[in-house]
Amino acid sequence: MEYRRLGTSGLALSALSLGAWTTFGAGIGRGEARSLVAAAWDHGINFFDNAENYAHGEAERVMGDVIHDLRLPRDGFAVSSKVMFGSAPDPLPLQRGLSRKHVHDACHAALERLRVDYLDLFFCHRPDPDVPLHETVAAMDALVRQGKVMYWGTSEWPAALVREAHAVARANHLQPPTMEQPQYNLLNRRRVELEYAPLYAELGLGTTVWSPLASGLLTGKYGAGIPEGSRAAREQWLRERLSGDAALTARAGRFAALAGEMGARPGALAIAWCLRNPHVSSVILGASRVGQLLENLEALELAARIDEPAWRRIEAATAG
Repeated sequence: MEYRRLGTSGLALSALSLGAWTTFGAGIGRGEARSLVAAAWDHGINFFDNAENYAHGEAERVMGDVIHDLRLPRDGFAVSSKVMFGSAPDPLPLQRGLSRKHVHDACHAALERLRVDYLDLFFCHRPDPDVPLHETVAAMDALVRQGKVMYWGTSEWPAALVREAHAVARANHLQPPTMEQPQYNLLNRRRVELEYAPLYAELGLGTTVWSPLASGLLTGKYGAGIPEGSRAAREQWLRERLSGDAALTARAGRFAALAGEMGARPGALAIAWCLRNPHVSSVILGASRVGQLLENLEALELAARIDEPAWRRIEAATAG
C-alpha cells in the first residue's frame, strides 16, 4: 500500500480507502461488511469513509460494529463521517443542515454509531445556504478544540466557498477546512483538475475522492445493457443516466476496450488513473464483496506499470 499526506497536514492516509456508501447497512450483510473491512486492513487500507445519511445511519453502525469486532487499533486507522442531510428518512428541520446545533448533534451521533471517541475526518457534505458560513466554521472549530474531530473539511463545495471558509477561519483564529471530498473519475474531471487547481498550493487542500468508477460505468458492465443485480438495476437515477446519455456510455465503452488491449481490468485501470493525480490524497473504493475489493487493489500495480503514452491514449478516448 502507498500512503499519502492529506494535503499539507501530517495525516498519512492509504492511497486507496474503503467507503460505505450504497453497501454497508443496505446493499450487503454484516458478514460481508466484516470480511471487507478485514481484507482492506490486511492489505494496508487505513481509512474508512462514512456519512450520517448512508443507509440512514445504519452504515455507520455496521462499520463501527465490525471495526470493534475486528479489534483494529484506534491509533492505526482513520474514520470519517459527514454532516448535512441528516440520518432520519424524513428529517425534521433541526435534524439536518450545517447549523451549530446539527453539526454538534451529528458529530456525537456518529461517534456513538461508529463506536469511537473522535472522528479523524468530518466533512460538511454539501453547502448549506441557509446557515451563515461563520457559524458552520465556528461549530467545526469547536469540535476540533474539544478533541471530537481531528480534521474537518467539505464535500462538493465550490472553490470560492472553500476559499471563503478559509478566510473566515483565518480572520477569527479558527481551524480552517483541511480537505475536500469531490467526485473524480475519467468522465468527471473538471472540479478536481481545474476548479480546485489554485487551492492545493494556496490552502494546502487535500482530497479524498469518490466514485472513481463513475458509478460502475468505467467497469464496462453496462456496455450491453443493465445486468441483473447491478447497481443500475437497483437505482433508478443511474438507469435514467445510462439511458439518457449515449455519449457517456460510449466513452466508457472505449475505455473498457482499451483496458482489454492493455491486459487490465477496467475497474482497476480507472482507479489507477485517479492515483496518478498528486493532489488526490486517497481514492475511496465502494466494493460490495472481497473479490471485487482485491481486484480494485490491482490499481496500485497498474499505476506504477502503465506508461505515459498509454495514459494519453486513455484520456483521448474518454474525452467529452
